[in-house]
Amino acid sequence: MRLYLFFIYFFIALHLSAQKEYPQDVFGSPLDIPLVLAGTFGELRSNHFHSGMDIKTQQREGLPVYAIADGTVTRIVVSHWGYGKALYVAHPNGYTSVYAHLKKFGPEIEEYVKKVQYEKQSYEVEMFPDYGELKVTNGSIIAYSGNTGGSAGPHLHFEIRSSVSGKPTNPLLYGYEVRDATDPTLLGLYGYPISDGALINKSAEKIQLNYTRQSDGSFLADKVTASGTIGFGINTFDRLDMAANQNGVYAVKQTVNGRVHSEFDFETFSFAETRYINTLIDYAHYYDHRQRIQKCFKEPYNHLSIYKSLYNDGKITIEEGMSYNVELLISDLAGNTTKLVIPIEGKKEEEKIAKEDKTTENYLIADKPNNFDLGAAKVYFPASTFYEDFFINLEKGNDTITIHDNSVAAHRNFTISFDPSKYAMEDRNQMFIAHLDSRMRPSYSKTYKRDGAFTTRTRTLGTYTLVRDSVAPQVRPKNFKEKQWLSNYSYLSLTITDDLSGIDSYSATLNGKWILMEYEPKTNTITYNFDDKIVNETECELKVTVTDNVGNSTTYTGTFFRK
Repeated sequence: MRLYLFFIYFFIALHLSAQKEYPQDVFGSPLDIPLVLAGTFGELRSNHFHSGMDIKTQQREGLPVYAIADGTVTRIVVSHWGYGKALYVAHPNGYTSVYAHLKKFGPEIEEYVKKVQYEKQSYEVEMFPDYGELKVTNGSIIAYSGNTGGSAGPHLHFEIRSSVSGKPTNPLLYGYEVRDATDPTLLGLYGYPISDGALINKSAEKIQLNYTRQSDGSFLADKVTASGTIGFGINTFDRLDMAANQNGVYAVKQTVNGRVHSEFDFETFSFAETRYINTLIDYAHYYDHRQRIQKCFKEPYNHLSIYKSLYNDGKITIEEGMSYNVELLISDLAGNTTKLVIPIEGKKEEEKIAKEDKTTENYLIADKPNNFDLGAAKVYFPASTFYEDFFINLEKGNDTITIHDNSVAAHRNFTISFDPSKYAMEDRNQMFIAHLDSRMRPSYSKTYKRDGAFTTRTRTLGTYTLVRDSVAPQVRPKNFKEKQWLSNYSYLSLTITDDLSGIDSYSATLNGKWILMEYEPKTNTITYNFDDKIVNETECELKVTVTDNVGNSTTYTGTFFRK
């Protein structure tokens, strides 16, 4: 009886501990509409895990965004890219909430931000108000939802982070209710021969495996024959109620004959490790097929902290004559689970599919710096640019260089240096380093010009060359005409575009006074809000100067009238 009571108290204590770690019903909702998600925490994105949840805003902008608890604003960011307009609020209980892709801030915060923007004469700013300088109360309007930065559509990106470590945690762990009654979806199962001589169904290469749905809703794979050390990978997603988005799953657990070999979940992670997503997924498969296979085994260069349990790094050592029963449980945070069973027979077989020979002239050692001279340019890879050693394909062209391809993920920036001495000085001033896509279309790579060399730092492999941009940007009025009366207008906007190197900077004045123009790269639009009240004159001369990334500049001058 005492032992029974001990276990009862023990599990109650565990439950209370979990409640204390992630407080329930302490935070309010950041929106006053039902929470329907377009993206979940930990979702697999390009080179990173999603660090919050994306809340749908009914395809609208301008919805009030509320402080989820009392707190103080500790950081404000306004950027053309990334989070766009973002707000960080620290709360007394040790958590920080983050609200991103905002259209604008609440009145007090908006006034604070514009003051700094006009002082610095810059739309893009980052501010760290003194603690307590901008206080907010639970349920107060602190911003309005939008579509700024790298957003692909109107929504609110929302995070909860530890104020101490800065690590984001899954917002759904704090008691937010999101309807989800659907099991995760399984799209594909793959087997990986890992050790030398390992085979799966007579293949030394990765192989896709068949499976069928059973009457109880689980999946059963066709029997696998294997030898050596092997691993499995899955292509999977989760779908929440009231949304068609393919979201990330919360947890994957792999057992072999009842023993847990690997288990990971997306409770939390650190921003410092997020790029190691490229070691969790089969990056080469993603490059070829745009499908993210999550490995159920851990590579030696995988430094993610998401693993809750590992035995033999999730790899399975198959012995001849033995039978194995592998079970994969794929779960979402609501507890919906998809089960896949893989029966394995340990059997030595003749190899039918050999491992692909990827030998090239150059072998790269990942933990050492590597230099290569490719004629038109030199390439320098610092130590740990890549995750593992590999044969790297390097090609010299007359004016181009090709650095392997993007089937290999670069973890760190590497350096490419071109010698432009064969070009005339006037041409060099308008030249930049360009990455060429598969159709040989150039895109600008940030180019530094010093000591007679053109240099760029990048993580993108592929083909590079020098390109000249001699055409200045274009500037056109969007919602007004020359000499027009704009008395009833709340804003004026212009379209700015550049055909090659891209927009680097822009600046505008009204009657000689600097004005704040908000740039939205997705629509190539800059906008001035007349609420700023910079000039009181009836006749207004607008001057807008736009410069591209190689220094070509265009100045638009126009006149309008306003009472």
